[in-house]
Amino acid sequence: MSLWQRPLKRLQAIAEHRTYRFRLNSLKGFVSLFLVATVLSVALAACSGGNESNSSTQNPTASPVAASKDNVELTLVSFAVTKAAHEAIIPKFVEQWKKDHNQTVVFKQSYGGSGSQTRAVIDGLEADVVHLALAGDTSKIEKAGLIEPGWEKEVPNNGIVSKSVAALITRSGNPKGIKTWEDLATGDVKMITADPKTSGIARWNFLALWNSVIKTGGDDAKAIEFVTKVYNNVPILTKDAREATDAFAKQGQGDVLINYENEVILAQQKGEKVDYIIPDVNISIDNPIAVVDKNVDKHGNREVAEGFVKYLYTPEAQQEFVKLGFRPGNEEVAQTKEATDKFPKVKTLGIVADFGGWEAIDKKFFADGAIFDKIQAQKKR
Repeated sequence: MSLWQRPLKRLQAIAEHRTYRFRLNSLKGFVSLFLVATVLSVALAACSGGNESNSSTQNPTASPVAASKDNVELTLVSFAVTKAAHEAIIPKFVEQWKKDHNQTVVFKQSYGGSGSQTRAVIDGLEADVVHLALAGDTSKIEKAGLIEPGWEKEVPNNGIVSKSVAALITRSGNPKGIKTWEDLATGDVKMITADPKTSGIARWNFLALWNSVIKTGGDDAKAIEFVTKVYNNVPILTKDAREATDAFAKQGQGDVLINYENEVILAQQKGEKVDYIIPDVNISIDNPIAVVDKNVDKHGNREVAEGFVKYLYTPEAQQEFVKLGFRPGNEEVAQTKEATDKFPKVKTLGIVADFGGWEAIDKKFFADGAIFDKIQAQKKR
């Protein structure tokens, strides 16, 4: 079912399933890394599972006005590092919508850590559209009764509108000669990462490590052995991505930091020099977009909310994501010279679906007593 066919689907659902609808090294190198941290430390928190506060613009918690013939209001809630891209895309969408519908769209925007934003929406922030760091966060909003099941099937790419991959940031000149994931398991390499029990980016980091074994022919036993060695080389698990970056770049801890490729590109665009590697075996870090059904029905702005989501997949919008370092969800844009020049090709790319989706991933790896807890318990011994 296409996005714009959804109103008919809704009428049928109301008639047939009414009760279902309502269910709820050097000094120079150190100084350079310190400066990089000022760019990365704010943005890196975008995918953290908790503790960052919302950063909002245009008072997104104000009571939205219902759509009228002449104007309509839309509240976008997203994770922090998308802000620059959305601020470039939104004026273009507003112009196009005015041209096509003779209606002015007024946006309210809120940016912050993906986990924090998820909780805010569940707790009452009346988002019309959510663009989050991982589908697991969107699923939490679905389970809270705000988004209808099947949201990921109503837009291209299973709802994924922007992407990234994992990068390994090293000290200047890469003195430890780190080239692959396997190098992180050697005894003299110290890795900095956040705690996947509290941080969204850390869950991607863990999954990237696990994926590096599975995609090269290893089984779960080999993956556990490898990941355990890596986490034995982690001197401290920070609360979130911001603290991990500060520990690495400002405090000088560790030899390598796992980070998002788009964050590295953003730092470079700010004029900083960052030594990093994009491993040939990697994980696709996928960021979903979704309409918050309960809220758009309340606000009377479903048409424009779905129109905006659809617009984010257009080449015009996808090119803005590319400029900010996100790998595009639009395959046409992914094949452009700008995209192919900017993003190194990854030979073997894993996806969340390979591991059964986020619900299965959380249960297997991150639930109390699951694999990560067992790895940590073994480390303490």
